[in-house]
Amino acid sequence: MRRSLDHSAVVNSKHIQTRMRGIKETSGIKPIIAILSILMILLLSPVWVLSAEPEFEPSSSEKIIWGDGIGSGFRKGLYQVGGALGGGFGTKVFGSKERHDLASASVNVGWVFTDIIAPDKWYRGNFELLLELFGGWQFNPNSRYFVGLTPFIRYNFATGSRWVPFVEFGAGLSATNIEGSDLTGTFQFNLQPGAGLNYFISKRTALTLQYRWLHFSNAGIQHPNRGTNTQMFRLGVSSFF
Repeated sequence: MRRSLDHSAVVNSKHIQTRMRGIKETSGIKPIIAILSILMILLLSPVWVLSAEPEFEPSSSEKIIWGDGIGSGFRKGLYQVGGALGGGFGTKVFGSKERHDLASASVNVGWVFTDIIAPDKWYRGNFELLLELFGGWQFNPNSRYFVGLTPFIRYNFATGSRWVPFVEFGAGLSATNIEGSDLTGTFQFNLQPGAGLNYFISKRTALTLQYRWLHFSNAGIQHPNRGTNTQMFRLGVSSFF
């Protein structure tokens, strides 16, 4: 009888320990679930707010920017001015022997020169011409400067919302004292394919997030001319009028 009671006590003790361990593990998981839930709500709340906004007739100020309400595509003849700061890491590709890490600043002016293209398609949008003046410095592998002037052609997608993604390509002229195994001479060309996103925080102003591939080379005018290749990430502000 005593043995039976002892065995029962041991079993009950183990059961209680198991349950307490489970409660502790669950209590450790609950804060994580709560934090993830809060983060998910914060991330999705802009989408919910925007999707819940009532549709109104475009105001006169909106018609200056958009063809037919927010996100419907830019109005032909629209101008924009903007600026951006950014930095990037170099890659040893396409013949480059060194990684060239850069930081840069830029200003630009743009002009939307088409009406809304393919209005019934998923890729509806407008073409835009931009001219950008940029400059900065190389901070790795050594300290060097660069400046440039580059025209771009950009395609802005009409999404029906404040989010306006785009793709772009530019080719222009540059000056730099980056030299060594990849570049020679002050005069260089630059090529800059990229993509980005405008998010309109007001009727005329947007935050701009961009990715660009920045390439410098002199087209074989001097040697060596392996070129530099840097993946640039930029954040800026644009104003439309």
